[in-house]
Amino acid sequence: MRRATYILVFFLGTAAAYHNETKEFVVPLDHFGFQRNETFKIRYIESDEYWNRGNGPIFFYTGNEGQIESFAKHTGFMWEIAREFEAKIIFAEHRYYGKSMPFGDKSLDNEHIGYLTSAQALADYAQLVNFLQGGKNLKPKYPVIAFGGSYGGMLAAYFRMKYPHLVQGAIAASAPVHMFSGMVPCEVFHRIVTSSFNVASKVCRDNIRQSWSVLRTFVANKTNADWLKKEWNLCVAVNDTKEDVQDLIDYLQGMYDTLAMVNYPFASDFLLPLPANPVRSVCQYLSEKLTGQKLLEGIGKVLQVYTNYNGKGECVNYKSTDYGNLNATGWDYQACTEMVMPMCTNGVDDMFEPMPWNFTEFSEECHKKYKVYPRPEAAWLQYGGDRLQAASNIIFSNGLLDPWAGGGLLSSISDSIKAVVMIDTAHHLDLMPQNSDDPESVKMARQEHKRNIEQWIRNFRLNNA
Repeated sequence: MRRATYILVFFLGTAAAYHNETKEFVVPLDHFGFQRNETFKIRYIESDEYWNRGNGPIFFYTGNEGQIESFAKHTGFMWEIAREFEAKIIFAEHRYYGKSMPFGDKSLDNEHIGYLTSAQALADYAQLVNFLQGGKNLKPKYPVIAFGGSYGGMLAAYFRMKYPHLVQGAIAASAPVHMFSGMVPCEVFHRIVTSSFNVASKVCRDNIRQSWSVLRTFVANKTNADWLKKEWNLCVAVNDTKEDVQDLIDYLQGMYDTLAMVNYPFASDFLLPLPANPVRSVCQYLSEKLTGQKLLEGIGKVLQVYTNYNGKGECVNYKSTDYGNLNATGWDYQACTEMVMPMCTNGVDDMFEPMPWNFTEFSEECHKKYKVYPRPEAAWLQYGGDRLQAASNIIFSNGLLDPWAGGGLLSSISDSIKAVVMIDTAHHLDLMPQNSDDPESVKMARQEHKRNIEQWIRNFRLNNA
């Protein structure tokens, strides 16, 4: 299947159209066993508009938890440097996401979901790269540079580590490779979320911290719960049950997490439509000390910015577990198996209710949902965690406003495992399209990325002359 189209990437606020084709590639259901012989198709987006077919590089985005079009649209850095490097661009869709479903609509059923792992996805990508090189285990003709952000950044790094004969180097943006059990304190993520709100307004932070107890007390009264449904535009009123109230609390905490994560200096619709500097934007409604119903009115205004900034939102479904514009339903299964990232709050160093990390409880919840138990050491054993001394040619970039930076690599390990730290940026902003509001740290990071890409390509050509 081929489908020619154009992807719009906003460059300095102006839409730039890049010609591309959406294609499919056949991969095994199971790369590591010999009992299952089924195959299925993963999608990939390809653009050779600027490609030097003689020896131009292949820029390969290791797709993560969502439909591949979203990552292609928001990874403008790859598109913008393709002409300079005469590169082919590939965005590969991760199995079990988007339309790359091994069992169609039943792929996420418990009896079929077991082949959703990072290792299987990387093996898909390895076969696709081999195909792009001409197949038949030929000597690679084109240098391949992997790119990825967030979980995709982890995959880009792991791709280089596991398949160094196929991948010359990797740009791993906002990749929380240290976020696994025992590597960083479980409270680090929400401390950074709190810090972002604290920078915007200490009063805003304090109002949020006080809001949890106010909310719990308020909704215990049915009349209040009905008022809240109307004021907050909730799809259903909050019943006075532990589960209902906790669903709303969890939704609000996820809202603050997301606002901190995508706290970009320009308006963006990466996860959902939001204004520029969204943390500062919502804190205007909580900038003075509020109590009782007035505090909940302020939180309601924050909620409306989060759910209906573009005026197209419907009622707020606080029971939903979706991921905004990303169709990332399968991620919960991955978090319940190999991507176990402990998180907790204490209500003192952060603005949330105290919630300790309880692996036993987490494990039982996973088993209840998927009939599996998590393996907290799996990712560390497969990929090295914080022991990456044997790896090479990977750039780990992190913005210190990003909560995921708490699990990122923030210090260089060697001359070829480098950390690029941006003090004033959020989640993988360096991979996004250029914008006139980009901070200098992002501009400098992109130049560093280009220097390393140039060096990796140069070394590939010297070694394959």
